[in-house]
Amino acid sequence: MHSKSLSKTVRARAPLRLGLAGGGTDVSPFSNEFGGFVLNVTIGKYANVTITPRHDGLVELIAADRELSWKGAVNEALPSTRGLELHAGVYNRIVKEFEPNEPPSISVVTHSEAPPGSGLGSSSTMVVALVEAFREYLTLPLGDYDVARLAYEIERIDLGLAGGKQDQYAAAFGGLNFMEFYEDKVIVNPLRIKPEHRAELESSLVLFFTGVSRESANIIKEQVQNVKTGNQTSLRAMHELKAEAVHMKEAILKGDFEALALAMRKSWDAKKRMAQLISNEKINEIYEAAMREGARAGKVSGAGGGGFMMFIVDPAKRPQVIKCLSEFSSSVSTCMFAEHGAHSWRVT
Repeated sequence: MHSKSLSKTVRARAPLRLGLAGGGTDVSPFSNEFGGFVLNVTIGKYANVTITPRHDGLVELIAADRELSWKGAVNEALPSTRGLELHAGVYNRIVKEFEPNEPPSISVVTHSEAPPGSGLGSSSTMVVALVEAFREYLTLPLGDYDVARLAYEIERIDLGLAGGKQDQYAAAFGGLNFMEFYEDKVIVNPLRIKPEHRAELESSLVLFFTGVSRESANIIKEQVQNVKTGNQTSLRAMHELKAEAVHMKEAILKGDFEALALAMRKSWDAKKRMAQLISNEKINEIYEAAMREGARAGKVSGAGGGGFMMFIVDPAKRPQVIKCLSEFSSSVSTCMFAEHGAHSWRVT
């Protein structure tokens, strides 16, 4: 039924995201019981996928950036191979749901512009990029919400990987969004901000890579456990995070950068109370050094324990903050926002 579409190579990419506020409230059971609010923005770093048709009855999965590969006969259920779980998981779900006749013989090659554990949603973004590539390759009738929901189900249900929902929706939709998470629905509200406010926000950001986080799965488990056992300190912190996501949204819409910095500082204080592993001595030391040099606020993007930190800085003071952070590591950068979410195209 898809013979016409199977003759072309397809590429897809999906943007990584910065979690500005509310991250963690999108994780169930908190989001199911109380509703979660998250503010995030996608940036010009991507998860990339290429699907090429084969004519030998084999399937090949390659993570080019990690030098991992697997090849085997076409099957309705590919085996899970270490480091290629996401590739096999997406292939298996797509075949099960959309290809009742014959699983495709293809090569799937991926690479990400950020490592797993970066706190930029790299794993979920890769799943979205994979789903988007299959959507194009098999001409599947999927909209942005469908792509995000399918990616969420593959990662969290099919593969049993811990985490929330914001990353899949950020990658699918792109841009600056205020997202609401409930038990049976997700609402993505794109924020229309003035070009000068967007430019000021981009000019105010500094990203610092602390190193890959080994803690995120444990942090998420602790958060889930804290909600299940009714840990009041953690629950209060999560409700504060929700409130600060609303405050930060309002501040961005008004272009009030004082209020934005205040909301981020409060948000980071609340986030650290959600689970013990979110911050550590190294993260605290980096944060305090940046604040001394003129940063107005900062936080870890993602679950915590490592990955990327972001700082809001007076643009005039950005060079000195970058210089100070460079003494901890060479991995300091600025970033531009990505306007668009996951998209795919055929290579002619």
